[in-house]
Amino acid sequence: MTTEPEFDANVCVIGAGPAGMAAAITATRHGASVIVLDEQPAPGGQIYRAVTSGSLGRAGVLGADYSTGHKLAERFTASDATWISDATVWRITPIAPAMPRLAPVHAFTPSEPATDQTRFEVIYSRGGRAHAVTARRLILATGAIERPFPIPGWTLPGVITAGAGQILLKQSGIVPTDAVLAGSGPLLYLLATQLIRAGAPPRALVETAPDTGWLPALGHLPRALLALPHLAKGLAMLAEIRRAGIPRFRNASELTVQGTDAVAGLAFKVGANRHEIPCTSLLLHVGVVPNVQFSRALRLVHDWHDGQRCWHPRTDAWGTASHPGIAIAGDGDGIGGAIHARHQGHIAALEALRALGVLTLDERNRYARRHRRARLVERSIRPFLDRLYAPPRQALAPDDKTIVCRCESVTAGELRRFARLGCLGPNQVKAHGRAGMGPCQGRTCGLVVSEILARANRRTMEQTGYLRLRMPIKPVTLAEMASLAPPDDASAEP
Repeated sequence: MTTEPEFDANVCVIGAGPAGMAAAITATRHGASVIVLDEQPAPGGQIYRAVTSGSLGRAGVLGADYSTGHKLAERFTASDATWISDATVWRITPIAPAMPRLAPVHAFTPSEPATDQTRFEVIYSRGGRAHAVTARRLILATGAIERPFPIPGWTLPGVITAGAGQILLKQSGIVPTDAVLAGSGPLLYLLATQLIRAGAPPRALVETAPDTGWLPALGHLPRALLALPHLAKGLAMLAEIRRAGIPRFRNASELTVQGTDAVAGLAFKVGANRHEIPCTSLLLHVGVVPNVQFSRALRLVHDWHDGQRCWHPRTDAWGTASHPGIAIAGDGDGIGGAIHARHQGHIAALEALRALGVLTLDERNRYARRHRRARLVERSIRPFLDRLYAPPRQALAPDDKTIVCRCESVTAGELRRFARLGCLGPNQVKAHGRAGMGPCQGRTCGLVVSEILARANRRTMEQTGYLRLRMPIKPVTLAEMASLAPPDDASAEP
């Protein structure tokens, strides 16, 4: 697409969240040249969104954990990394050696050393024009996305995700009012406490997790005690919600949004009892999953994680993926939270420095020791949380009339009909009914489409597979593509 440019950096980091900032800090500290590309106008990612732009005044609302991101962002901006904000990355091309095809399990060798020829061309758009940079090592720190929770009426105005509610709070100081929070997971409790502190307590928490949900998670509790501070924070949030008198409904099922032109309420069942709660804002959440758009488009090896019901890129202990020049850090490599992501960012950068010859193997291991210990502690709580807040059946197998693909208005019933016609995987369904063909390229619907097909065809998720993603990974205009072309030589003969 472009003429071969010279190296712009030793390392290119995609994403300026906790993992991306930590990776850049470590790499530049040891003298490597680093380019960081991020879509946001300020560093922080989704977890620390807008942490440097005045949101600290809302620290009492957002909490101490959010405020800790300010110090990390300050260290990042003070580093020697070249940070390019408002940059939408839409294409990554391995220049040499050739990109390997999706490898079978036995062929995965992430510890293979990168050759001196390995480099990547990264193309991004900024201000309506496309630009290209190259780097010897690539660190994907693209974070997580919220798992979709398709319920009847979820496309109505006024229905957003809990993560979107946090963006409103962090970015603009906008507080969702007259809200009901529905679904499962710690983020619901965090958002509920933030709304309470902001003076707009939610009308109710409607939780899909059953009252006995702790029983299957109990076996993971001893290991989770290694992360006791996190458990204590969760209990403190629940206590704050109780003190505020927020009604909590457990084991909710058959959630349905009420309203015609906009959300007017939420209807649901708890056991045999039917409930209806009027509201003008409904915030849904059933957990987060790794953002695998780029890792999929790069044809990296992925594994199905049954506990989290999502795909993970396959990586080694240093974050190196099935292409030896690519590392994945943060929640994109598996959900672990902000602190876990920071340590993974440091670890991935140290391995990149070793591969580049900046650090010896012993130096890498010595510098990484404390980060690897801390990462182990942060991971200890995940199996407990995964079982305690498993996604509800309604999120994985919505009823026939529920829209699953919002971009193309494809329902769950249509997907099941395609399965009866012989479609075994999401790419066949995409060709038949356009599910996953919209602007989001399956970011919203991809997992649910595969879940529905797997159940309808009585196949595993591994057999069913995932959408085949291609570059450009984000919508891009022809004008932006054309801006990459070299200028015409005015002296050339016609």
